[in-house]
Amino acid sequence: MSPALWIAAAVGVAATVEDLARRRISNWIPISALVCGVGYQAVTSGWTGAGTACLGALSGFGVFLVFYLLGGMGGGDVKLMAGFGALLGPGRLLEASLWTAAFGGLIAAGVILFRKCRRPCLAAEARPERAGAEFIPYAPAISLGAVVALLSKA
Repeated sequence: MSPALWIAAAVGVAATVEDLARRRISNWIPISALVCGVGYQAVTSGWTGAGTACLGALSGFGVFLVFYLLGGMGGGDVKLMAGFGALLGPGRLLEASLWTAAFGGLIAAGVILFRKCRRPCLAAEARPERAGAEFIPYAPAISLGAVVALLSKA
């Protein structure tokens, strides 16, 4: 397994755990991905690799910034994709974004199905829905998308 895959897996696990537990992604996680991505690219491809990593980070940030501005995504998700963009580079970023969208759709469908099946139970118990029930964590989808894009490279 390549070092890039190990980095993506470690960052992905950290981001996923925090997103599920706290509904946010701390800045140290995407910064770690960014620093490791630039470092990895620089070690493997020199200055060209460092430039590729920076371009990938900007591309990842730009792609998800649109969704953030539309209100469909949190800022931590945007920064996480920027960090993964540094690791993947702009060439692999499109593939990772498509995988992310696919995994995000599957996760959203699962959450919707779960909530739909759970509602009759809540109505029977007359419990109010808790605040923030519309939250669907996106860090797992972003992490899976990045890892699958790196796996397809090998």
